[in-house]
Amino acid sequence: MASSSSSPDPAARRSSDRSSRSKSPARTPVPREILVLIAAAFAIAVGYGLVAPVLPQYASSFGVGVAAASAVVSAFAFCRLMFAPAGGRILDAIGERRTYLIGLVIVTLSSFATAFAGSYWQLLLFRGLGGLGSTMFTISAMGLIVRLAPPDSRGRISGMYASTFLIGGILGPVIGGLLAGFGMQAPFLIYGAAILLAAGVVFWQIPPQSLQDRAAAKAQVRMSFREAWQFGAYRASLVSGFANGWTSMGIRVALIPLIASAVFGAGPALSGVALTVFAAGSAVALSFSGRISDSVGRKPLVISGLVLAGVMTAVIGFTDSVWIFAVASFLSGVGSGTLNPGQQAAVADVIGPQRSGGTVLSRFQMSQDAGQILGPILAGALVDAAGFGPAFLVSGVLMGVAALAWTPVMDTLKRPDVDAVPTGSVPRVSDEDREDP
Repeated sequence: MASSSSSPDPAARRSSDRSSRSKSPARTPVPREILVLIAAAFAIAVGYGLVAPVLPQYASSFGVGVAAASAVVSAFAFCRLMFAPAGGRILDAIGERRTYLIGLVIVTLSSFATAFAGSYWQLLLFRGLGGLGSTMFTISAMGLIVRLAPPDSRGRISGMYASTFLIGGILGPVIGGLLAGFGMQAPFLIYGAAILLAAGVVFWQIPPQSLQDRAAAKAQVRMSFREAWQFGAYRASLVSGFANGWTSMGIRVALIPLIASAVFGAGPALSGVALTVFAAGSAVALSFSGRISDSVGRKPLVISGLVLAGVMTAVIGFTDSVWIFAVASFLSGVGSGTLNPGQQAAVADVIGPQRSGGTVLSRFQMSQDAGQILGPILAGALVDAAGFGPAFLVSGVLMGVAALAWTPVMDTLKRPDVDAVPTGSVPRVSDEDREDP
């Protein structure tokens, strides 16, 4: 009798568990500073969407060929890649807020200078310098999200941030089309003004006191790349970042217009539709994938997104049906939007809010930029040698390889010790993490 009184009835225990779960704390609201960053990201993305379509034509107006005009597009991404290590060190030295603002100012000056370039070489130089500033504000924005985002909302916030960039990137070309009558300089001037507006918003709405920026830059212990490399999730993020940059950011923009013309005999209209439905698929996935990664885990979302995007990328290369082409483009976008929030949240989990992770973030950004640069070049060479099918198949297989890299990794959402690292200490890496290949 005494035993039965001390052991609760199983049904009562289950009812108690349900009651405790129903009374669990509400999800932490998004900090105001992150909402400011998201608003600034929208202005930046709209501005970038304005200049991207007109840049090759603007370069051609200086009397250069297609290769030279394309080099102007690549110069921005190349400078982002080369400056990333220095950008990470700058962030660790002066803090996220000042790095962010300096980066925005550099991009503003670059955009204004590009509008008034007097020669092709000036255009190439000014556009390349913009890549330096872009690296600074991209890495510092990631750093601010790492520091400010509550652990239970990192995936959701990463999804919100990515959605803002996506929507701004879609609206930018539409607005640019309405400004076509004002000449090719107008998009660069408006882009510079948009960046300057974003810098002003961040300067006034995120004061140093709210971040303790200067004190944090001195007090926070820096996480080295070697420390982050001990985490299987970080190593897998570098692989998936490269694969996603290669496929979703690289060959999607470079080869989709070509396959629309060569296979379907269509012009820019079909390639525009394909890029739009990809963006629509990403937007649909981003509306839920971030929240799911905060509840289910980072790993399932990343793996499923990589597999879906990889399969659909391969399908695009072998289909001769316009409808299958469009559906595969949409589902490829869904895959990309599914994997991105979990992948970025995993990197944030590894760093945690108690560490300065400029170098760690810059290496992750470099992996994506490297894929975005190498993808169009190597896949384009494969198209010339063997056709579109093998080129898109290789890109799909690369996404599959990245999914395999995530398979043995321990999910960072299930690592409460990641966020429990006190300032000044080295993160504890479990034996299970050390054994991740």
